Amino acid sequence: MTPTLAELLASAELPDSDSARLDAELLLCHAIGKPRTYLRTWPERQPDAEQLRRFEQLMSQRRRGVPVAYLLGSQGFWSLQLDVSESTLIPRPDTERLVEVALELGPSEPAKVLDLGTGTGAIALALAVERPDWQLTGVDRVAEAVALARGNAERLQIRNAAFEQSDWFSALAGRQFDLIVSNPPYIAADDPHLQQGDVRFEPGSALVSGTDGLDDIRRLVQLAPDHLQSDGWLLFEHGWQQADAVAELLGTRGFEQVQSWRDLGGQQRVTGGQWRG
Repeated sequence: MTPTLAELLASAELPDSDSARLDAELLLCHAIGKPRTYLRTWPERQPDAEQLRRFEQLMSQRRRGVPVAYLLGSQGFWSLQLDVSESTLIPRPDTERLVEVALELGPSEPAKVLDLGTGTGAIALALAVERPDWQLTGVDRVAEAVALARGNAERLQIRNAAFEQSDWFSALAGRQFDLIVSNPPYIAADDPHLQQGDVRFEPGSALVSGTDGLDDIRRLVQLAPDHLQSDGWLLFEHGWQQADAVAELLGTRGFEQVQSWRDLGGQQRVTGGQWRG
């Protein structure tokens, strides 16, 4: 006899997930093509054979550790629902702090803003939605990521964000911006967390940056002044223990007003400085 929706959820087992019930609900809704409210309204309904097969397949992949966002093909970020793929990092709530700081410090008038290592386009698109008079440019070294970000912008009908393929600043010669933001790779190569959780399935090139996790940030700090207007800010998301090191890099390079901002968990998550030119 085919189990009901309630029975499927009751028997769902995800031992390695700290959000097992939510994961199962999201995957079941994806399998049956219904919103989560449907599970509460019609718990006695029975999925058809194809829906049941699809759910069991999704649960099997989740038990192997495949991130829910990859299984669903989407992830919420800021006020947006973004398509995701295995070519990019999954947007995370911590990164919303970078968006908040950029909105606080960015110009009140029309401005050119650059998002380095844009991935899904999450940061650029969130800023574009909040500041319609800003022109956002998002760049990524990976062609698949650029295509994904462009697709997200089109689907969401965000017109003031454009995406280009570039290895950091390599394709941006002669171009300057009023604000530069980045969530670059910042994990050390030997960090044990790389073998745990969702990051096992995410692209290593978007996570790892040398023996201390700071190689890419060092490079960007050195190159960014050539692409910043006077008084423009350079802002990074980084690891919770890296704020002092990033601040020192910015100060040594000549940035002023160097400071860090904490995320909702109280960890120093964003560090930036202003370039006087």
